[in-house]
Amino acid sequence: MTLLTSKKIISPILFFVVSLVLKSGAHSFLNFNKETEYIVGKISSILLIISIAWILIAILKALKKRYLKRYSLDIENNLDARKLYTQFNILERIIIFIIVLISIAAILMLFDGVRKLGISLFASAGVAGIILGFAAQKVIGTILAGLQIAIAQPIRLDDVLVVEGEWGWVEEITLTFVVVRIWDKRRLILPTTYFIETPFQNWTRTNADILGTVFIYTDYNVPFDALRKEFTRLLEGHNLWDGKANVLQVTDCKENYVEIRALMSAKNSPQAWDLRVYIREKLITFIQQNYPDSFAKTRVIVNDLPKTDIDTSKI
Repeated sequence: MTLLTSKKIISPILFFVVSLVLKSGAHSFLNFNKETEYIVGKISSILLIISIAWILIAILKALKKRYLKRYSLDIENNLDARKLYTQFNILERIIIFIIVLISIAAILMLFDGVRKLGISLFASAGVAGIILGFAAQKVIGTILAGLQIAIAQPIRLDDVLVVEGEWGWVEEITLTFVVVRIWDKRRLILPTTYFIETPFQNWTRTNADILGTVFIYTDYNVPFDALRKEFTRLLEGHNLWDGKANVLQVTDCKENYVEIRALMSAKNSPQAWDLRVYIREKLITFIQQNYPDSFAKTRVIVNDLPKTDIDTSKI
């Protein structure tokens, strides 16, 4: 389907033609009196402005859809697609906002009273601008932050983030706010300025693959080589492991236990989570079945009490 035959383009074009016919007919073949001709002329002018704005917005949406059709967010390596979708969605909203703003201004300028009011306001634009600047600085800052996100792209659609202690995916980016879909299907809504002013974690900034860790605390007598061999066997037998990282190390030791870290890799964060859960469970089961005395424990040494010369028979 070409751009001009799209239903979303045809509707505003028909609306534009009707407004032209109505505007030209008010001055010629419709034979209205002057008062009716004035009203019909204003209405047709308003409809003409609305139809032009509608056509521009429809063309913008059709062009965006046509261009982004080559990129899919459903594929595994979708970094380029997420970049483009983020930029196009935010820039589309900015352009639509400008089109609507100009259309409203053009409609208001059709009326003499509004035009005179605009001239008087323009004369005092210095004071009005200062007052408006103070009143709308947060709104303007939020919109500029949305524009900065579109250009610099600290976040993109479908990025995996950790914000406010929550882990989730970027579901929607607008000029003023960002919607993060939390792993348990809740939605965290944050202003766009948050991602410019506040530190946060982006797990898919350059690629989706990620390292996962599992910590196990055991007694000093656990056989590390046997545990390392079992860890390798578990990874090689699981389809979520991408084959890049396979490390088991003792990362700390305390009075009563040693800390063992199992490091593994996966293609993305959801798969890494599932792999970590699986490895943690299987390593604990392995220790239970083969080395049950190797779990962390607290030792208490009790010395025999010294013998005394007290005659206990009289007590």
